[in-house]
Amino acid sequence: MAKASADEKILSYNDVVLRRSDLDILNGACFVNDRIIEFYFSYLSACYPSEDILLVPPSIAFWITNCPDIGCLKDFVDPLNLSTKKLVLFPVNNNDDVTEVEGGSHWSLLAFERDITVFVHHDSYGGINQRHAKRLCEAVAPYMNISNTSSDELYHECASTPQQVNTYDCGLYVIAIARAICRWYSEGQEDVGLLWFSTLKEQVTPFTVSKMRNEILELIRSLKASK
Repeated sequence: MAKASADEKILSYNDVVLRRSDLDILNGACFVNDRIIEFYFSYLSACYPSEDILLVPPSIAFWITNCPDIGCLKDFVDPLNLSTKKLVLFPVNNNDDVTEVEGGSHWSLLAFERDITVFVHHDSYGGINQRHAKRLCEAVAPYMNISNTSSDELYHECASTPQQVNTYDCGLYVIAIARAICRWYSEGQEDVGLLWFSTLKEQVTPFTVSKMRNEILELIRSLKASK
């Protein structure tokens, strides 16, 4: 009976189905799962509609990173139209096992910005996902329609990324950082060379992140009520 309750569908939003167990995660001090990140990325896409922006679902980013057959990766990546996007945000997970559903223990964010042609990795826990972020960068770079530049030259580890103050809020930092970057882009920042780093410093803090669980819960309730 408890399992049936946990599996109860709460909200269907675009292609994402949220269940009671997802709300339980948001109600406690728990590691945020794929569905919550995918839901919020889908919500951000609706808030900032643009053909220039792509927020990649966690499952797709994970498969690109860990695809065992490079030969079939092109067919998988081509529908994303990465070569036309000016801003692409990828969630990064440290799970190495493609057979393990919702594995891994840490989330971070890899952002691609076309105007200065850079992949920026934001890791809220001391950069422990660097290896996975670099692997993802290497996998997608050939599909970005950029000059023949090595992945080492394209990749930037952001040392000023806001840092979490516990062991479980990494997914919320990914969501908060993605939201701040989308806001920065939508406001049409004139000095693109500085990217969004000052925006992150202002908008992503332990205090603002600590409020995000309730914010997302309220958002889910509001969307459910409007159905």
